Amino acid sequence: MQGKPVEAYPRLAPEVERGALRRITVVGEEILRRRCREVTEFGTVELARLIDDMFATNQVAEGAGLAANQVDVDLQLFVWDITDEWGVRHVGHIANPVLEEVSADGRRLMEEPEGCLSVPGPYRVVPRLDRAVVRGRDKDGNPLVIEGRGYFARCLQHETDHLHGHLYLDRLAQKERKAALREMQDSQDKVFARRAAAAKRLGK
Repeated sequence: MQGKPVEAYPRLAPEVERGALRRITVVGEEILRRRCREVTEFGTVELARLIDDMFATNQVAEGAGLAANQVDVDLQLFVWDITDEWGVRHVGHIANPVLEEVSADGRRLMEEPEGCLSVPGPYRVVPRLDRAVVRGRDKDGNPLVIEGRGYFARCLQHETDHLHGHLYLDRLAQKERKAALREMQDSQDKVFARRAAAAKRLGK
């Protein structure tokens, strides 16, 4: 939790229980294409509520992580609830994240399928570094350092990209990007229906 080991954690994060469902923005919406504003006010009821809502929305959409601009909020903030390939669950949030530079001799790319809640449906193979370190602050303004490997590292990079106005589609060749968008058009109604059913089960 927040980068620190805990003895146990509930299946549904407490934030999910408290949070309300928000609409997820979809590729083509302007807010997904600009750099988000830094969080400057910490420890507020509004910021805590936004984080709760983002956790609830991510849970309903069966996501690994969710950035604030994916719920139409122009802030540098994302949440995650993800189990990596070693069976370790990671749960947390971070504001104003900055990815550390990785030295050339420490860089190793992994090519794995990647999707996005704002591109409902398609997955495509995207190269990402197999290790990521992100520095930022928690909702109360305390400094955070989050390190991830494998799938969790991919999540940290993907969500930080969002806050700079970038989607995983931008990392694809033009032909592959167009194919992914066509697939999204064909599959998004099923994805939305699945999310609606999940929201109903959770009472959201």
